[in-house]
Amino acid sequence: MERFYQNTAARTILALVCCALWGSAFPCVKIGYELFSIMDAGSQILFAGYRFFMAGVFTFLMGCVLEKRMITMKKASVPYVFGQGILQTTIQYVCFYVGLAHTTGAKGSVINASNAFFSIIAAHYLMKSEKLTLKKIAGCLVGFVGIIIINLEPGAWSSGFTFLGEGMVLVCAFSYGISSVTLKMISDREKPVTITAYQLLFGGAVLILIGAAAGGNVSGFTVRSSLLLLYMSLLSTVAFSIWAELLKYNSVGKVAIFGFSIPVFGVALSAIFLGEQVVSVKNLAALICVSVGIIIINRKGNGGE
Repeated sequence: MERFYQNTAARTILALVCCALWGSAFPCVKIGYELFSIMDAGSQILFAGYRFFMAGVFTFLMGCVLEKRMITMKKASVPYVFGQGILQTTIQYVCFYVGLAHTTGAKGSVINASNAFFSIIAAHYLMKSEKLTLKKIAGCLVGFVGIIIINLEPGAWSSGFTFLGEGMVLVCAFSYGISSVTLKMISDREKPVTITAYQLLFGGAVLILIGAAAGGNVSGFTVRSSLLLLYMSLLSTVAFSIWAELLKYNSVGKVAIFGFSIPVFGVALSAIFLGEQVVSVKNLAALICVSVGIIIINRKGNGGE
């Protein structure tokens, strides 16, 4: 399995599948807000809690089937995996939903895309095997330019910087970036599917408690809305499980760089499902920049790892 996940083609395809799934969540969240009549931050966090707790249940069941046994953690792993759940699921998505409610989508998208920078920089300081190189810096900069380009719209940038808006999205990006490193750091303690299942269960449960405490309410369960929530949970199950496997067998930089493609997929899939305009020189330029950034970091040669 190690050789498979380290293969450049396999790593690229699997990472892009994860990012496409996460990108599909953008239009799904918007549709979900409408179907479940979600308006306030408490309800948004509760909605996220339902989604990720369900994802944890599905991952747990998948792990039991694959392992042909009840998947459990070693007692010594519990604080590490639960800490991962707080960082990767609870903190990230509380900040994400609160932040986006107080800033523009363009600013939020660009700030959130900085998680790749945080991942690579954190890996440099937290892991001896991960060093910050010119190739990594160049790849991140080119990819980041692509995210800026895709959000170049009149009035999209607004003005100012607030803690509840841009500040919370920045904390979200930092949390996501650091969680990629900590996930790799604890990857030898348990199998990726076990870590993913329990971190989603714990992180999702805490989100539910926070959303309920904030007076959140999610109603309007119909066949259509329930299927949407089911899909969102399953996409998290698949994406987080594959991502954990990729981080276990590859350097953080070679995996994290693909995160720049998430907003690109988000824009493209929003066009399909929400009828938004997507075909433009701007979006093509953004796609090219993101692709070049990914290629720079993943290509073999001097100055790599």
